Amino acid sequence: MTKLSIVKLRRAACIAVVTAGAGFALPSAAFDIDYAADRAPALAACDADWHRGRRAEAASCYSSLLVAESDPRIRAEAAWALGNVQSANDYFQQAFDTYPDDPSLRTRWGKLFSVTHQDSEAVKLYQEALAIDPSYVPAILGLTEIAAERFEGQAREWVDEALALDPDSIHARLLLAGMELEVGNLDAADEALDEALALAEENGVAPLEIFALKASADLLRGVFESPWIDRALEYNPSYGRAYSIPAYYFVITRRYREAIDFYQRAVAIQPDLYEAHAELGVNLLRENRVDEAQRHLATAYGGDPYSQRTVNTLRLIDSFDNFTVDAYGPDSDPAGGGRGVILRLHRDEAPVLTRYVLDLINESIETFSERYAFEPEEPIVAELYPDDRDFSVRTAGLPGIGLLGVTFGYLVAMNSPPPGTEGQFHWGTTLWHEIAHVFTLEATNHLVPRWFSEGVSVFEEWSTGPLPGRHIPASVLQAMSEDKFLPIAELDEGFIRPTYQNQVIVSYMQAGLICEYIAANWGQEALQTMLVRFREGDDTSAALEAAIGIPPEEFDLRFAEFIESDFGSILANLEDWQQAQQSMQEHVARANWEEARMVAERSIELNPRYIDEGSAYVVLARAQQEAGDTAAARGTLETYYRLGGYEPTALIRLARWMIDDGDTDAAIEVLQSALLVAPLEESVHAELGDLLLAAERPAEALDEFNALAALEPHDQASLNLRLAKAYLGLEDTAKANEHLLYALEIAPHYREAQQLLLEIIR
Repeated sequence: MTKLSIVKLRRAACIAVVTAGAGFALPSAAFDIDYAADRAPALAACDADWHRGRRAEAASCYSSLLVAESDPRIRAEAAWALGNVQSANDYFQQAFDTYPDDPSLRTRWGKLFSVTHQDSEAVKLYQEALAIDPSYVPAILGLTEIAAERFEGQAREWVDEALALDPDSIHARLLLAGMELEVGNLDAADEALDEALALAEENGVAPLEIFALKASADLLRGVFESPWIDRALEYNPSYGRAYSIPAYYFVITRRYREAIDFYQRAVAIQPDLYEAHAELGVNLLRENRVDEAQRHLATAYGGDPYSQRTVNTLRLIDSFDNFTVDAYGPDSDPAGGGRGVILRLHRDEAPVLTRYVLDLINESIETFSERYAFEPEEPIVAELYPDDRDFSVRTAGLPGIGLLGVTFGYLVAMNSPPPGTEGQFHWGTTLWHEIAHVFTLEATNHLVPRWFSEGVSVFEEWSTGPLPGRHIPASVLQAMSEDKFLPIAELDEGFIRPTYQNQVIVSYMQAGLICEYIAANWGQEALQTMLVRFREGDDTSAALEAAIGIPPEEFDLRFAEFIESDFGSILANLEDWQQAQQSMQEHVARANWEEARMVAERSIELNPRYIDEGSAYVVLARAQQEAGDTAAARGTLETYYRLGGYEPTALIRLARWMIDDGDTDAAIEVLQSALLVAPLEESVHAELGDLLLAAERPAEALDEFNALAALEPHDQASLNLRLAKAYLGLEDTAKANEHLLYALEIAPHYREAQQLLLEIIR
């Protein structure tokens, strides 16, 4: 691929900001339909040409306004329409001095900042407009647009407020329809759009966006040849958003291939629709079509250098030069599962992580192929990013993301584990979770609702993944106690547009518990049946009833009873448990270990299954250790480990106690689990390799020592001695001699290496 220099990108962006008035053109969709009733009549004729696609006539019309009109507000709009955003900004500034009390001026100026990706400035101007006139609906809707783009629940409150103030607001109805489409409420979206269309026809407003949203509803119903697209193109043959607006709804429902097709159609009829080029590039990247993605992103940047997302994604592609890409599969490696696996790992981490990642993916493919009666039809691509900023760029623009991994179909992207043992990131479980998404997405042709795909992944984490048992965060227990679980038919809303803090993670856990409950009471086959029904186009209610024979309302009642029976005692004592947890941490901070022990025991009594962050088991073990009762501390940590505890420092401590007690096999198991949290920790590889060697498992020991070598430990002499011992166990005397000589070259008086060399010679 050709690299687009980031230095050039940055310089070009600065030039674009400074010289926009000298001919730089924004994407044509950036200047779009103004639905406000107080738009200046002088602009109407120009707007009509613009919306009909008569761009030359529109340009001539707007240019004449720049000459003939003295009102800087109108001149700002004309300059904006012509793509001269710097001049538009200057005219808005002039107007601001002349019309300081005009909320419309501030609102339109805010919109200019919004389309140039400066939301914080836009929000300030919208708020200033509302300070002048608290009931000025276009300003409320400006705030709503920004909140909606960020998937904030407040967007729905604001659009309801706008409609209460102005029942005839077309813009409010379009925003409402868009939010209903996002959560799959297609009938409600249609109702809002029908009302908007009637108002548009009555007031002579361009219906283009209405047509595109009506087409979106059709496409989400499976009607791919929507007549509404034809109507939009009849109105304006170069209206690319007739395709790009529906494409957006494909993206947020994870139907990336359909989105790519529609974005390609959009830029074909409107080549300067730079927002569509950007989205096309991002979605091509989700399909691992890197070179095509880069071309469209470069085109988007050339037309709209204001977009930080475009710049960041181009930087991400540039960073791929620092990654290795290796394919494994039935034709190239017997370890490959399904149609094979492609790994994109950072060069610094690939030598350590490759074996663990590949083994876990192949195990998950085998497990899920059997459990869900589906086998991958393409290689699964897995990307691990050591830089969290790169991973954030990979997931930008998606609702309900913000955790540690994301799946785009056959491509999985996630954070790679941080070095050391301080993190609480169980990367093995995250990878298992994401591979489960591959199956639910591809088995349904990406028609699965968000809640079900997430629910299956969480359920599989708990039941078949490398980390046993449920892992329910304290915030989710709190939400349970406050009865915040949603009805199953509405559960997608908790992912797409949360209304309270932590609702996304609450929705994850609720979905996982629902899938666990279905499998326990109606069998794994019920989950398989639901996947089949989703592929056939059923919604949640229809798929649920087909699989288990009861309607969603009855299911909600039964599920509530299950939650009460399974969590009732914990929820009844939740406040006491929370107080015990807080008191325990206060005692730990002061090193009051006897008091910490007593409070930790009380916390475990109230909530014996809690083994996540701040687990009382870890505190209790430390307190027992401080009191000199190592046997009790080991027993506590063993309980913690068997319940699914995974704090690496605790597991390493447990393994060392097991080694001291001669329990080698158990220590090996625990250290192998620790690698699913801390695979970049040198000591774990060294100790695990030594144990495997002592257990006469030299091939496995060699794997650990090779991983240790990739981490470039300071003590190279000890590393080479370990490698020599492993090769000797494999009866490879030549390799053993080679590494012994390396060890002695580094440390000539290394007695253990000398003795082993003599033994080999004899």
